Order: sequence, then structure tokens, then C-alpha cells
Amino acid sequence: MNDAAADEEGALDAGERERSPLRRCIVTGERFPPAAMVRFVLDPSGLLTPDIAQELPGRGAWVCARASVVAQAAKGSFSKAFRTQVPVPDGLVASVEVLMAKRLCGVLGLAKRSGATVLGFTKVEAQLRLDHDLPASLWIARDSGPADRQKLLGLARRHPEDVKISGLLSNSEMSLAFGRENVVHAALKRGGLAARAWADAERLSGFRLLVPEEWALES
Repeated sequence: MNDAAADEEGALDAGERERSPLRRCIVTGERFPPAAMVRFVLDPSGLLTPDIAQELPGRGAWVCARASVVAQAAKGSFSKAFRTQVPVPDGLVASVEVLMAKRLCGVLGLAKRSGATVLGFTKVEAQLRLDHDLPASLWIARDSGPADRQKLLGLARRHPEDVKISGLLSNSEMSLAFGRENVVHAALKRGGLAARAWADAERLSGFRLLVPEEWALES
């Protein structure tokens, strides 16, 4: 297998291929699981296209899911990876961020329809006060008011190993995701959908802060 083929299929240390299908970043050369990367393909017209779901056909170029690395890739790495001149659309980094946020919102919406969410301050607070059946993750709109947010953060931080905290999404994004007006506070019950949502959240955190810096001082 040549280097280009190895890059696309995910070059691995000997004996690791079955257990850990890694991909190599075309910018840094580092290898990561696909969940920590963004895949790009060329559409039939040769247009560079972010493949957020990592399902589109054709040869792909993999980039670490960090805004700075995607920006660096736009300076020539795609042409080198695809072995042809690749025009890079303006606003590529912002476009990738929007698409990843949209994907995350889709998973959250699926969790809502599956009955795997708790919405609203009062219900989320009650869930966080339980001694058992704690939620897998707490979702607070990044533009939320501090009073209620501080109460929920304080409760969640009592269980740092059990309850993950996200401030990735705005009030409007959360409302769109959960299909209700003015969703500011939400919790996801444990299960496969919560795990999927958090994997997407971690990838998006390479483009926006997982938790706003000012929240670190709140409890």
C-alpha cells in the first residue's frame, strides 16, 4: 500500500487496524479516530465539500477537527492531498462549523423524539438532584442568564465524572434542535444517543468553546 492509500484508509501501527481505524491529518500528520476529524471530498464538479457525516463516496482528505488546522489546510494541503488544483471556497472554516452544529442539533432532536431528554430549568434541576439516574450531559445555552445557569452548573459539578457540561449552542440553536421555543436548559439521559451527541459536541469544540470561559468562575 502506498502512502496516499494508507492515508485514506487510516495508517495504523502493526496489529492495530482491526481495533482502531485511525486517519492521518493532511496538515499535521497526526493520526486520530474519524470522530475527531473532518473529512473532505471533491464533488463531481471538483468542488471541495465537507463530508461531516463521513459517508460521501470517493477519496477523502482528513483534517483534525480544529478551526486553525482547517484554515491551514485551505492554504494548499487539499491540492496536495487530492493531487490536483483544488479551489477552496471562501469561509470554509465557518461553513464547517455551521454544518457540524447542524449535525449536533439533529442528534439532539432525535434524542428528544426518542424520549431521551429532559427540558426546562425545573425538570433539569430535579434530575441533577437525584442520587441515581443522573443525566449523561447538561446542555445550557451559551447566551443563557447567569442566575439559573449557576444553579445548574453547581449541581452538575458535584458529579464531574458523571455529568458532562456543554455551552456550545445558543438559545436559538437549542430551540431549533429540540423543536420548542426558548429552550435554554436541557439534559440527555444515558444511552447511545447521548454518546453520539457528545461525540459530535467534542468535535464541534474544536471550532467553538465547549464551555464559555466565564462559566469557569460560576458555581
